[in-house]
Amino acid sequence: MRRLDPRRFDPRRLDPRRLELRRRLAALRPATRPRIGRDLIGSPFQLLLLACTFALAAYAGVRLLAAEWSRVALWFVGAAVLHDLVLVPLYAGADRAVSEALDATGHRDRTMYVRVPAALSGLLLLVWFPLISGQVADHYRSATALSADDFLAHWLLITAALFAGSALLLLLRSVRASRRDPLRRATKERPPAAH
Repeated sequence: MRRLDPRRFDPRRLDPRRLELRRRLAALRPATRPRIGRDLIGSPFQLLLLACTFALAAYAGVRLLAAEWSRVALWFVGAAVLHDLVLVPLYAGADRAVSEALDATGHRDRTMYVRVPAALSGLLLLVWFPLISGQVADHYRSATALSADDFLAHWLLITAALFAGSALLLLLRSVRASRRDPLRRATKERPPAAH
């Protein structure tokens, strides 16, 4: 049997009866279904890891709720309400503003270089907010004998480092992309009449 050259293959040259037979056979094949078993559940190691994670979370929950369960429950409800009603609209609006501003300049692909360091910095602020704001400085000092005065400066330095690293990564990728394809750049710079 002769092999078809993929560059010279023209489906219009095939026998219409063969094409119809292929279509009918394709319709008779059962649709691919996901296999139940390892694909859906995971490997035994993954199941063991998931069980250990649930056990650790249950242990932490029991220990946390043993002392002051009402304050912990109030904190969880307050955090959920604060997140859903205040923080989500704030960071969704900020993300949209950054995306539209970069889209207006023609650089929408650079949104991730702002989004990732801002998200990491916001997460650090959320986790360490009581110490950064100084609200629990006395309690922290009495519990650890350390000063809580440097948390704001450290968070600002980490935020600056995240954005500087993101800017450096953008610069390196831009330089590499400009070196990788000089022919494309030269073609774009030619006037349209020369094409």
